[in-house]
Amino acid sequence: MIFYKTDEEIELLRESSLLVSKTLAQLAKEIKPGVKTITLDKIAETFIRDHKAIPGFLNYRGYPNTLCISVNSQVVHGIPSEYELREGDIISIDCGTILNDFYGDSAYTFAVGEISEEKKRLLKITKESLYKGLENAVVGNRVGDISSSIQLHAETAGYSVVRELVGHGIGKSLHEKPEVPNFGKKGSGIKLQHGMVICIEPMINMGRKEIIESGDGWTISTRDGKPSAHYEHQVAIKKDKVDILSSFEIIEKELNK
Repeated sequence: MIFYKTDEEIELLRESSLLVSKTLAQLAKEIKPGVKTITLDKIAETFIRDHKAIPGFLNYRGYPNTLCISVNSQVVHGIPSEYELREGDIISIDCGTILNDFYGDSAYTFAVGEISEEKKRLLKITKESLYKGLENAVVGNRVGDISSSIQLHAETAGYSVVRELVGHGIGKSLHEKPEVPNFGKKGSGIKLQHGMVICIEPMINMGRKEIIESGDGWTISTRDGKPSAHYEHQVAIKKDKVDILSSFEIIEKELNK
């Protein structure tokens, strides 16, 4: 069942989503070689609680932390730890909040210091593929129009698309219908309607698409050990143009200082 949101509810979702973006911007100031990923997690939890919100991922289905931090070949759901970031790493940070009873959810992949040209291109193409999907997130289109545009952009550039993990609806629950795959056929799937709020989140691998789950029961990595990138926006479906509730501009303002 799909829960359609009123315009008032969409504004509450925007507040929660923007808090995620502000949290990621706070982390952007701290990401450098030598910083432990658990330190980033603690910064995020404090920042979210200071803004009268609840970390959306903490204890969700037993998840132990505020952030999912996935380094290099880790695709998603990496658990913050004593790992110290190294020059040349890429880390995707997925963050969630609960504010006014509604969830915010967004992800961004960061460079640690100076990264290789190969990794820079992976980040660029992954982010571009997200925006290709966003162009199709309007009333009257279908989920498959989002999915196929993401897949086409990533695969044309020589990358692969993770199949097992997908975007999703969001509201008072973190994961609602519909699922939003990052691969698929144009014109297929559920028709997009006003009031739907979804998370679009390409997970793109430099190598092959196959993934493995680690022994911790959470961390997903590429089977071939090559890097993966992940970007996610939370959006409301409107008539002529997608309404992006999260903001990369807030994050990139910090990165470009």
